Amino acid sequence: MSHKNTPSLRELEHHHAFLERHIGPNDAEIEQMLHVIGHGSLEAMTDAIVPGKIKSPAPLALPQAITEVEALAKIRTIADKNQVFRSFIGQGYYGTLTPNVILRNILENPAWYTAYTPYQAEISQGRMEALINFQTMCADLTGMEIANASLLDEGTAAAEAMTLAKRSCKSKSNVFFVSNGVHPQTLEVVKTRAEALDIELHIGDDADGATVDSFGVLLQYPNTFGQINDYKALADAAHARGALVAVATDLLALTLIASPGEWGADIVVGNSQRFGVPFGNGGPHAAFMACRDAYKRSMPGRLIGVSLDAEGKPAYRLTLQTREQHIRREKATSNICTAQVLLAVMASMYAVYHGPEGLTRIARRTHRLAAILAASLRQAGHTIGPDFFDTLHVVNVDADALIAKAQAIGINLRQIHGQSVSISLDETTTRADVIGLATLMDACIDDIDELDAATADALPNGLRRQSEFLTHPVFNTHHSEHELLRYMRALADKDLAMDRTMIPLGSCTMKLNATAEMIPVTWPEFGNIHPLAPVAQTQGYKELIEGLEAMLVECTGYDAVSLQPNSGAQGEYAGLLAIRAYHRSRNEGHRDICLIPESAHGTNPASAQMCGMTVVVTKCDANGNVDVEDIRRAAEKYSDRLAALMITYPSTHGVFEEDIVAICEIVHEHGGQVYTDGANMNALVGVAKPGKWGSDVSHLNLHKTFCIPHGGGGPGVGPCAVKSHLAPFLPRTLGGEGSVGMVSAASYGSASILPISWMYITMMGSQGLRKATQVALLNANYIAKRLAPHYETLYTGRNGLVAHECILDLRPLKDATGIGAEDVAKRLIDFGFHAPTLSFPVAGTLMVEPTESESLHELDRFIDAMIQIRDEIRAVEEGTLDREDNPLKNAPHTATMVAGSEWTHAYPRELAAFPLPSLKLQKYWSPVARVDNVYGDKNIMCACIPIDAYKEEAEV
Repeated sequence: MSHKNTPSLRELEHHHAFLERHIGPNDAEIEQMLHVIGHGSLEAMTDAIVPGKIKSPAPLALPQAITEVEALAKIRTIADKNQVFRSFIGQGYYGTLTPNVILRNILENPAWYTAYTPYQAEISQGRMEALINFQTMCADLTGMEIANASLLDEGTAAAEAMTLAKRSCKSKSNVFFVSNGVHPQTLEVVKTRAEALDIELHIGDDADGATVDSFGVLLQYPNTFGQINDYKALADAAHARGALVAVATDLLALTLIASPGEWGADIVVGNSQRFGVPFGNGGPHAAFMACRDAYKRSMPGRLIGVSLDAEGKPAYRLTLQTREQHIRREKATSNICTAQVLLAVMASMYAVYHGPEGLTRIARRTHRLAAILAASLRQAGHTIGPDFFDTLHVVNVDADALIAKAQAIGINLRQIHGQSVSISLDETTTRADVIGLATLMDACIDDIDELDAATADALPNGLRRQSEFLTHPVFNTHHSEHELLRYMRALADKDLAMDRTMIPLGSCTMKLNATAEMIPVTWPEFGNIHPLAPVAQTQGYKELIEGLEAMLVECTGYDAVSLQPNSGAQGEYAGLLAIRAYHRSRNEGHRDICLIPESAHGTNPASAQMCGMTVVVTKCDANGNVDVEDIRRAAEKYSDRLAALMITYPSTHGVFEEDIVAICEIVHEHGGQVYTDGANMNALVGVAKPGKWGSDVSHLNLHKTFCIPHGGGGPGVGPCAVKSHLAPFLPRTLGGEGSVGMVSAASYGSASILPISWMYITMMGSQGLRKATQVALLNANYIAKRLAPHYETLYTGRNGLVAHECILDLRPLKDATGIGAEDVAKRLIDFGFHAPTLSFPVAGTLMVEPTESESLHELDRFIDAMIQIRDEIRAVEEGTLDREDNPLKNAPHTATMVAGSEWTHAYPRELAAFPLPSLKLQKYWSPVARVDNVYGDKNIMCACIPIDAYKEEAEV
């Protein structure tokens, strides 16, 4: 019997591997698409696109692809090497109970974790409502007038507060006072930021804050030792000299103690982690910044505001867009471009679920347990500081012996120094925990209820909270699981995320976030590890982190990687700090010029400015390529001062530039370093390595190329990868060695989501990663080719091909018809698509990046929509559709518009709602009509919409 047509075991196993699930088109479809673009194979197409000078000569030295089952078993053995102890370490990170309804329906729900940043307001109403709840929660609890939609972590939020104070205060001082009661990791990040900006720090006792001449002070309330201090007199003294008062605080404590706004704070920062977000070895967690109304136009990060839509109804949008500071390039005051949206949504839902009474009850119970433990310890002769919320500072003990004794029974305490420890209680603490802790400290609790009755609170009388908070109905309605479940579902239904449609955003790489990659994130062995747990307990994390670093080294051709930066902008910042420190180590600290092509991502010049560098912009030619001669001219002109060139590769215009090796040589010849922005790494993995063609440093976006979901605008991870000569200048870990300080509050940044990228690389294997890159190139070129008769692609590279994205030029159509790129973006909503990137990097264009995980069916669906839109524009050109009253100008069309009793438009309802027959089978309805951007910026409201706004609408 012949077996010659029977597939081999190896062939069968290949098709069982994960890469067949990740890559959208199958082999037959790939062949069909290659035929359309005129190439016989993926290899031939790759040779036609990628310059020979940079192509990798050998395959990635990574294992072969494996199945999801095999990869999950492998990472399970790694997770099992972590030891989950009971944690009472505190220091800004506390145990919390994630309500199961939030765990499953937010954190584990692709409707929430696969969404993109809410730049397109109409299709982001659900997550923006959740974020406005977050802003309201933070503003209410802190006593401030306005809060932003989250920052990266408490340490970077404190550093942002310092720079906000510097540019907003009346003082001429260059000194920033930091209390020595601030959390150590926060102080580390503030030190890093201050050093690069030549701000002088004065770290001292709180009392010094009243007298030191400074432009701002940073206080911790309650402080790192748990003590609650009255800072009113200090705040008054600071204000008297023109300084601003920044306060790092704890949201749960603020349910019981007076808000910082009530005693004089100007800026309040903190972390919302204990509102239902696991430890995760340090992140991701949503930090916040709240401030007085006077500083809202200078506040970093994103801010959700309320505007009106075309029908006059309230609608949410990102407001004060200038606050996306990287848009201001070298004039930026911050380089923040990632929020922590998914985590902010979780924290806001935690507050919605528990409400003000529930939060107060959790806080009160936590405080009672702390007060009871303190009473027991005092009875046993221990000395404990007064006025605390949840943290006891126990002095005059043998700390080393006590810590060892605790660890022997599975408990972690915080060691302050040789003679003191602190014990932080939280929502997860039980009566048994308190009795166990008392016994550990040679104290005794016979009857916990009896001791409770005999023990007073430890909150200072003058600082007990009197003011109300979270009074809006949203925080007082959804307290049953049914109600919260339906509320979260209603919000998710308003949004377009990857679970429903392709998100073809150029430069943003919205690709499959596979379920198998996500599963380990919520395992307790990764989620329940405190970031300051002893190294012996985190051997699994050590193996995971070192393994992922090695994988990224192999993918990039660099020599070392730091996973600390918790966003792409932080990775850029770390890379430039490494360059700065390297020059200084060679006594060339005067090198301060950073060359940046005008096509670069806006975060590039913003990051350079934050490192104290002077930005010199170089030109691009008519084809969008960097002007090599202009770089040569600038490098020669500033030869003695040249620090770095920042370049994006492939270019921001979606093209492989031919002269990249020569450009690197020019910069090195004049003493500079080459920083390559890794935003477009999805066009390179397995094909070319920046570290091998002359680049010295890159940041990578794990939330782009390596599959960590965008989460509606965060979390992100932005590792910094460097050649060996820069490796000593990567950011140090907390308590670690190194001349460059921390750039994020946790040593390994957003550690709990690193399993996602580890799983992706492990499941894809060497060949899979290369094929993914090739199919990303194929998909982009297929779209460009199919749309060529309808839209001009603005830039192409060698052989008329693009890289992983293409820019469609709508400017000629705007000139002819008045229909612009924004109209096309809004009309795509009627087809159920998120828009491509709008007007970046060139105004009046759409940048399309399909990624490798979109199927041929989905690509064709998008192409059909774009062709239909072009036909509608043509109808305007020809006069068969009105120039002003047409489906593009009025898009998106809501169900109420189309179903209304009157239809006044000069085109049929059916064209408005169902421009393609397929939409009758499956239709997304925008919850709001086009949002008025100008109204929103003129009438700034950044808190929950008062309920009477809806009543008035109902009465009409």
